[in-house]
Amino acid sequence: MITLYTDGACSGNPGPGGYGLVLIRGSNRKELSAGYRLTTNNRMELLSVIVGLESLKKDKSSVIVYSDSKYVVNAVEKKWVFSWEKNNFGKKKNPDLWIRFLKVYRKHTVTFVWVKGHANNKENERCDGLAVKATENNPLEIDSWYEGNVANKNELF
Repeated sequence: MITLYTDGACSGNPGPGGYGLVLIRGSNRKELSAGYRLTTNNRMELLSVIVGLESLKKDKSSVIVYSDSKYVVNAVEKKWVFSWEKNNFGKKKNPDLWIRFLKVYRKHTVTFVWVKGHANNKENERCDGLAVKATENNPLEIDSWYEGNVANKNELF
């Protein structure tokens, strides 16, 4: 069993954002984070899950994902994302990330657990710290899909 804690952060929404994650298997632990110059909190929450699952070396892993994002947890656990997929994501936000998520999600057995954010959950707090710190990276990465498809280019610079 692999445990994945995830979190996303954004300074402004949209604004500079980042994700942080902690993967735990037995006594092994891996922490990852990255920051983006212009994105949204929900994109970072979802990207943290995607990157965590993409980091797994073996397919068919059993994974428990702990997230404080109701957007992500409910979309999967209430099966909304599968309806969105059937409708080619229609006017849903973040289709690029949901498509990427579904590809890696289907390689594993994944269960989601919602945890309350900022409630003294040690690993959730660690992910939050990683995500917030990632927003301060220099240079920040570019969320190409978001900047190219959603953001008003006149407001970027």
